[in-house]
Amino acid sequence: MIDILNIAAALLTIGFGAFGWLAPRFTMAALDLRQGKTTMGLSEVRASVGCLFVALGVGCLIIGAPLAYAMTGVAYAGAALGRLTSIAFDAPPRAKVLTYFGVEAALAAFLTAANI
Repeated sequence: MIDILNIAAALLTIGFGAFGWLAPRFTMAALDLRQGKTTMGLSEVRASVGCLFVALGVGCLIIGAPLAYAMTGVAYAGAALGRLTSIAFDAPPRAKVLTYFGVEAALAAFLTAANI
């Protein structure tokens, strides 16, 4: 059962990343980001919100070892920590940031607990 859930989490990670990679304008709108004077924002979204997560998910599927899935959980834990920091210092839209935090924290908890 853990193997199936690991694969599902990896595919979900790839799916999240695919939006940032292939639809950066959509992703920027969903995250309340705006493009500046250059297209560097699109590049950053494609890289950090997109392909980074695609690579994490694909890496899990290729490597297949529990530690690969656990490290993806650590990455999600880092994202969740960033959300908490933002809540403390930035006053982001509460419902949106808590939703993203919940998804990241849940994936972090599952992937690390199930695979370490």
